[in-house]
Amino acid sequence: MINAVKQARMEKQLTQSELAVLLGVSRQTIHSIESSRYVPSTVLALKLAQVLGKAVEQLFQLESSDS
Repeated sequence: MINAVKQARMEKQLTQSELAVLLGVSRQTIHSIESSRYVPSTVLALKLAQVLGKAVEQLFQLESSDS
């Protein structure tokens, strides 16, 4: 899975810690998502999209090997 969470977060000029507070998760969770070590739940992905002002599909995309 390819994700653009870090890029979207930086566009909003948010730190990992600030984004974590807005979402009610730990900074480590944000770091793990950005480094593709953790795939967020549907609810968390929707919250990320809302906070970052993007569609879920803009933040997360399947790689050809995922299908």
